[in-house]
Amino acid sequence: MVSRRNETRMSDEAPRLFLITPPLAEASSFVPLLEAALAAGDVACLLVRTSTRDEGQIKAIFKILAPIAQAGGTACLVEHESRIAARADADGVHMAGVGPELEEAIVAMRPDRIVGVGGLNGRDAAMEAGEAGVDYLMFGGPDDPETHESIRERVQWWAEIFNIPCVGYVSDPSLAGDMALAGAEFIALCDGLWDTPEATAATVASVTRAIALVGETVR
Repeated sequence: MVSRRNETRMSDEAPRLFLITPPLAEASSFVPLLEAALAAGDVACLLVRTSTRDEGQIKAIFKILAPIAQAGGTACLVEHESRIAARADADGVHMAGVGPELEEAIVAMRPDRIVGVGGLNGRDAAMEAGEAGVDYLMFGGPDDPETHESIRERVQWWAEIFNIPCVGYVSDPSLAGDMALAGAEFIALCDGLWDTPEATAATVASVTRAIALVGETVR
């Protein structure tokens, strides 16, 4: 995945981090957590989730968080709302599932912004999303009850056959290395990450070390 605006891209040798926020009602209290995460590891992307769909509130949240992420080369994405992404100065949008909304997002975001997709309920949906021209696919997610083993299997299948980058979500940060071994280009984290700035930094640093070791192993 490439941030079309700041040319952020992953290494060819080891996965990078794809961090997902909890649903946010406001941004100021989240800033210390975000700053701690960005300082502790190589974060390629931040997916900002909000607890509101009000455009003004979403833009207000992004006005605070996006510059912090983007200053270090981290792409900042809106969840679902492609029409808001450009107005909020986001680097792109993360959609759920295939269909007309995904197709509209791809048309609206190109050529300057990222379009990714999650919420894919099987291999056919994943291939359909790939054919539509997304920049990345995510398997699993914070609200997805799918098991680690199932997510890992789909990541491995995709990585062995297709060129479009895939993101593998891990509900337990200790599983990041295993997901990297499966071939995920990006490791997504949310659960167990955003407790305190100190805990956030420690988790990001630990995961960064784990996936770096995988990169050394497969080199």
